[in-house]
Amino acid sequence: MTAINPIEDASSLNDRLAALDLAGRLSLVASLGVRAVFTTSLGIEDQVITAEIGNHRLPIDIATLQTGRLFPETLALIDETENQYDIRIQRYEPEKADIDAYAAKYGLNGFYESVEARHACCGVRKLKPLARALSGATIWITGLRRGQSSNRADTPFAEYDAERHLLKINPLADWDIDAIKAYVADNSVPINPLHARGYPSIGCEPCTRAVKPGEPERAGRWWWEQDEKRECGLHVAEEAAAVAAQ
Repeated sequence: MTAINPIEDASSLNDRLAALDLAGRLSLVASLGVRAVFTTSLGIEDQVITAEIGNHRLPIDIATLQTGRLFPETLALIDETENQYDIRIQRYEPEKADIDAYAAKYGLNGFYESVEARHACCGVRKLKPLARALSGATIWITGLRRGQSSNRADTPFAEYDAERHLLKINPLADWDIDAIKAYVADNSVPINPLHARGYPSIGCEPCTRAVKPGEPERAGRWWWEQDEKRECGLHVAEEAAAVAAQ
C-alpha cells in the first residue's frame, strides 16, 4: 500500500488485521509507510501493545496524555516502561490557560457536579492534548477491546475516525482479559500495581475507583454517573467534534 485513504482502506485493513496475530497486526501497520501514533494510558492492555512495539523496534510513535490528575503509580510506570524497552513515550499535557478557564467556570473538581462539567474536564485534559498528539498522523493505534464494556462490544480492528480523518487501529479488539494477563506474565511486562488492587481500568485519580466483585471492567470510571456509556470522549465522535469546534 503506497498511499492510504482512511475511508476506503478501513474495511480492507480490518479484514487483513483479523487474520493476523498481534505482532503481525502491528508489523502490518508499521509497514504502511505513514506516521502511526499509539496513545497509551499505561493500562494493562496498552502495556501489551507497548511491549510489542518496543521489543520489535517498530517505527510507531508512542504518546500518553499526562492529564495532571494521574495516579502516582501511573506516572512511575511511564518511566519504568521507557527504561525497560529503551523507548520514548511522548507526554502531552493540558494547557494551563484551559485548566484555569475550566476551574473558573466549574471549579477544579466540578466534574463531580454534572456530566457537562465532567465532559468539559475530559475535553481540556484529554481531548485537546490528544489532538496535538495525533497532529500529522495518518493512523491512530489504541488499546480498545470488545470485552471492556458493552458500548465497545463491536470494536473493529480498523475503522475510519471521521472527526479526525484518521485510520483508527484497535489491534487488541478480540483479546479478552485472560489473554492479556497471560501475555503480561509470559513476557514480564511491567504493569500498574493498581491492577492488583481492584483497578482493571485506570484513568485520572479523582475519577477512578476500584471495582466491586462482579462489576464490569470499566465500572470504576466516573462511577457517580448513571449513564452506562460513560466515556471520556476520546472514542466518542460527537464529543471529539465538540472539542475540535472550540
